[in-house]
Amino acid sequence: MNKKYKCIVFDWDGTLMNSEARIVDSIQCSARRLSLPVLSYDQSKEIIGLSIGKAVEALYPTIDKKMVAEMSIAYTQHFIHDSTISMEPFSGAKKLLSLIKRTGAKASIATGKSRKGLNKALSEVDFAEYFDMTITPVESESKPSPLMLKKILNNFSLEVEDALMVGDSVFDMQMALNIGMDSVAISHGVHEIERLKEYNPVACVNNLLELETWLATRLARG
Repeated sequence: MNKKYKCIVFDWDGTLMNSEARIVDSIQCSARRLSLPVLSYDQSKEIIGLSIGKAVEALYPTIDKKMVAEMSIAYTQHFIHDSTISMEPFSGAKKLLSLIKRTGAKASIATGKSRKGLNKALSEVDFAEYFDMTITPVESESKPSPLMLKKILNNFSLEVEDALMVGDSVFDMQMALNIGMDSVAISHGVHEIERLKEYNPVACVNNLLELETWLATRLARG
């Protein structure tokens, strides 16, 4: 008999939202604006999933805190206001979230995005109604710290075995492993599935349609 989950926690960028190209563009344009080395596409996308401050520190480990702050501000400005690269939810996202909502299970987001960035994205795609809770590094710690997951569990008075983390990055998998939460790795995001498998996810899927099929018999009904 399949295990039943009362709460599904999603990463946002690279898991539900196809935003990789816009994130990389924002990183590269911000670096250019601040006269920092412009890293390659593949180098830049490696940090997707971290908070912007942690991401900048990982990409540019030799710059000082002032420059990290300036880069973070420039990135946010470009991503929210200046980038001309479009982004949209991955195919099947709304159908999957509708399924979870119908069952009465909780749906949450644990993301490295800023609160401002996440709220804007949710508004643009009209997804806010599907989530019972969203949490960002503004209210918590950056992945791979498990604090975001702990806050979600506490909010719903759930145990760790009641929830499932879905993500596309090693930071998502590490976060879940750090608290002992089951995870599902999805391969359409930023990190290769072989890397994600190292963190022992309970399942690996190629897209949200496959995830819907897998989850259909594993959601606790409210």
